[in-house]
Amino acid sequence: MSEEPVRLQKVLAQAGVASRRRCEELMAQGRVEVDGEVVSRMGVRVDPETAVIRVDGKRLPPRSPHAYVVLNKPLGVVSAMSDPHGRPTLAEYVSQRPERLFHVGRLDTDTEGLLLLTNDGDFAHRLAHPSYEIVKTYIAEVDGRVERKVAKQLLAGITLDDGPVVADAFTIKQTHGERTLVELSVHEGRNRIVRRMLDAVGHPVRRLGRTAIADVRLGSLASGSVRDLTPDELGGLLDNVGL
Repeated sequence: MSEEPVRLQKVLAQAGVASRRRCEELMAQGRVEVDGEVVSRMGVRVDPETAVIRVDGKRLPPRSPHAYVVLNKPLGVVSAMSDPHGRPTLAEYVSQRPERLFHVGRLDTDTEGLLLLTNDGDFAHRLAHPSYEIVKTYIAEVDGRVERKVAKQLLAGITLDDGPVVADAFTIKQTHGERTLVELSVHEGRNRIVRRMLDAVGHPVRRLGRTAIADVRLGSLASGSVRDLTPDELGGLLDNVGL
């Protein structure tokens, strides 16, 4: 149920944009938008749960009871909250959180890296849905010396047994002897898609980690650690999935 409308400068200040006086200055400078319209008049009231507010073009996430969490999933952990075989699961990494969280999409047990967890079902459904084409970025250590022609192949698109796939970006990072470190971005969510793409061009994956989902980056988050999405990260993802 929506709240009573609140003065816009108060909503901005409560969201941590700046002091209320500074927020009034931002409005007067034409730097604040509500539902696509610049709002410079003081006294305008908005619903803090439903209004789409932007400051300098950046989306300000609405007030919400939901949680949005980043986990750096370690190798060997199952992308599930419980496992009948007794393998380590995501639950132990968010056991201190008060919310009942579930994961958005999944990472294979033998893949580490960035995984999002939330208790917002609509957000999770959209983020995982292929129609929104959310780009995910991976670092892979592969067998062999990767030549530039391989990058061109992947960027042009290859065909796997379940259809064509194209890399959104591909970079050769380092080569050590007969192993190469590469960075690969895809918006596909098919099963083991990155491993299958690299295998198809003759470079089987030895180790794989996801480093980003859209503009949400793992950064220096330690393996097994969690953090909340920043307002900028959450605002960007809400825009990406049309919420």
